[in-house]
Amino acid sequence: MGTSIWENFWNVIVLLLYVVVFVSYLMALFAVIGDLFRDHKLAGGWKALWIVGLVFIPLLTLVIYLIARGSGMGKRAAEAQRSAQNAADAYIREAAGKATPSDEIATAKALLDSGAISADEYATLKANALARV
Repeated sequence: MGTSIWENFWNVIVLLLYVVVFVSYLMALFAVIGDLFRDHKLAGGWKALWIVGLVFIPLLTLVIYLIARGSGMGKRAAEAQRSAQNAADAYIREAAGKATPSDEIATAKALLDSGAISADEYATLKANALARV
């Protein structure tokens, strides 16, 4: 008949191991490439040299990069995440308008003092701001 069920079983196990190793390698490779482009202190020539190394000698270059620059990868990733979170928070604050009812009342008071709105309009704006509390 050829192969037994146990030989097929071990062939599947070996194939799964190869897949896990390959996916792990790809994840590490993309993490290194992302870190290269995230690092603003590293000059462009060095970035190009790392990329060339990753293309022609991928596994060795990947291991050397992780040893030489791996300690800073987490810091750069955290800084990029913090920057993205700050940008998202600023956008949300801008899109939502005034953050608190007191800000809205202060803006309405400034408009009243400048003569842009009447006392009745100020009272309406103040009531609307206080109603959202």
